[in-house]
Amino acid sequence: MMSLQILGDIMDGLPDRRGLREFLVIFAVGCIVTACAYGIATNAAGDDPVTEIIMILGLSAAAFFGPVMAFRQRARDKDHADARVRAHHSHLNEVLQNMSQGFCRFDADQRLIVANDQFARLYALHPDRVKPGMNLREILQARIANGLYAGGDPGAYIQKRLACVAAGEESLDIHELPDGRVLSLSHKPLPDGGWLTTHEDITELQKVEKQIAYMENFDPVTDLPNRRQFRNDIASRLESRTGAEKFAILHLDIDHFKSVNDTLGHAAGDKLLRLVGERLRKCLKAGDMVARLGGDEFAVVQASDNQPHQATVLASLICAVMKELVELDGNQIEAEVSIGIAVAPCDGLDPDQLIKNADLALHQAKGDGNGIYRFFESGLDARMAGRRELELDMRKAIGEDQFKVHYQPLVDAKTEEICGFEALLRWEHPEHGLMSPAEFIPLAEESGLIVALGKFVIRQACEEAMNWPDPVRVAVNVSAAQFKNANIVGSVMHALSRSGLAAQRLELEITESVLLADSDATLEMLHMLRNLGVRIAMDDFGTGYSSLSYLRSFPFDKIKLDGSFVRDLTNDADADEVLAIVRAVASLGNSLGMTTTAEGVETQEQLNMVRQEGYSEIQGYYYSRPLPAEQIAERYFPPEAMAVGGAA
Repeated sequence: MMSLQILGDIMDGLPDRRGLREFLVIFAVGCIVTACAYGIATNAAGDDPVTEIIMILGLSAAAFFGPVMAFRQRARDKDHADARVRAHHSHLNEVLQNMSQGFCRFDADQRLIVANDQFARLYALHPDRVKPGMNLREILQARIANGLYAGGDPGAYIQKRLACVAAGEESLDIHELPDGRVLSLSHKPLPDGGWLTTHEDITELQKVEKQIAYMENFDPVTDLPNRRQFRNDIASRLESRTGAEKFAILHLDIDHFKSVNDTLGHAAGDKLLRLVGERLRKCLKAGDMVARLGGDEFAVVQASDNQPHQATVLASLICAVMKELVELDGNQIEAEVSIGIAVAPCDGLDPDQLIKNADLALHQAKGDGNGIYRFFESGLDARMAGRRELELDMRKAIGEDQFKVHYQPLVDAKTEEICGFEALLRWEHPEHGLMSPAEFIPLAEESGLIVALGKFVIRQACEEAMNWPDPVRVAVNVSAAQFKNANIVGSVMHALSRSGLAAQRLELEITESVLLADSDATLEMLHMLRNLGVRIAMDDFGTGYSSLSYLRSFPFDKIKLDGSFVRDLTNDADADEVLAIVRAVASLGNSLGMTTTAEGVETQEQLNMVRQEGYSEIQGYYYSRPLPAEQIAERYFPPEAMAVGGAA
């Protein structure tokens, strides 16, 4: 029974004719071996039949069942190998059907061998339209019937794909389908004359690549070309120019842009940038280009041979257009720009050099004022190097006690007694000697060093005022930068506490730039200072655009008439108009209960006129130039006349 079962198992493992033949050969060999075993056993057993039977059975089993069992093991191994092949094919099919790309394999007769489901899905084909044995033309026609092919001419599309096969070369094509998708087609020939193709949907990938390309070349806030594209444009113009062709580069910077960001927020700043970009676009002609270089910096390339005349016309137009008020979150502000201009090829034949020279001219324009333009001139680079050197010297000077505070007296207009002093910063430069504030204060504000200098002046002035009689006040100028970038209230409190000076003896002078855009934070700090007892004065009154409105926003203790009006009082051409302004300011201050100070008084005639108009205090060279602290003490407060009560 066991033998029959084994034979049955073996037969089950021999499904083909070849296997059956192999088994019959082994069976025949077994029979022959059994016959041989019978003869051997008969001779060996002699006359003992039992022994003969046992030997026959043993030899037959060894001779027959050994090969049979070996063949059975071979059949099992074949089954295992077939199973592995089937599993491998299953895995390959699983991979094929789960590919993100569509896949096809064609033979040398252009007939389909295999295609995965993704191929049919990409072209919305029914499985019956993509079956092994179909030729390439049939499949292409099925896609055309669905409208999913590249190009407008079906015949031309088929010929192009057939030509690709005939060429027998690898290829990669990008096809844009009518439904908006973009597919990548890869064709790879095989040695047997067939080929493989993969079809991949790269629509989203192309969107990402386009976005990356956009970000590399355009500014996302204004949608203008960025610095990279701007430089490339200049390089291209330089390479293609011939003969006497010229073009101009205008480098623009928005005046007071940081104030907008600080007071109204970055969202308002971005809105201003977009508005400036739109205005610049409208100023340009065909062939011109505007870009945003970063921050509040813009640049224009003007294509015109008539240079520098056309650059002058464009710069004047831009300055005029930018002076028109812009509304940002309910605030009316000006978007004035300063402009630096370089002309190619006169000012350089290298993109970076031209941009640098335009930037140098821009710095010159900002140094000369706001809302103006300047052309690059030879020597600007040396002057800018001098500015950079001066800035480095200034940083070093702060730690080496090179800055000194001088004081100019404020005189009571009625009694002619000293009522206070204005603290004015001076720099004793080791090489340039005593420097006026006009030479370094603008640079200090631009570089941010004004914050440290401002703290120094407040502290020094409070300490020096403790050496003066009790009623005498000290006035200190405070810049807008100190309100934006420093804790001005904390600095004042520290200076008063350290020196022991009474708060009412300290007077802080601010210009209307501190109140730009009516910042709530700035007004809050001013009220905190006034609550401490510190007096607040508006300096340079009459020179700004909104001085009267600022008087309504904060209760100033004093207004100071700008010295330019006092100097013009004796100018015959404008004397009457200036006198009317001087009179109006005095009347305004008196009606509001504010002290009025006329600064810049240099002559007896000027003194008589401002005194007659009712000004409370007088300041100017008529009484004294600014003096070092030790000279103030010697001239006005000699020891024998002092009765100091600084903290009272």
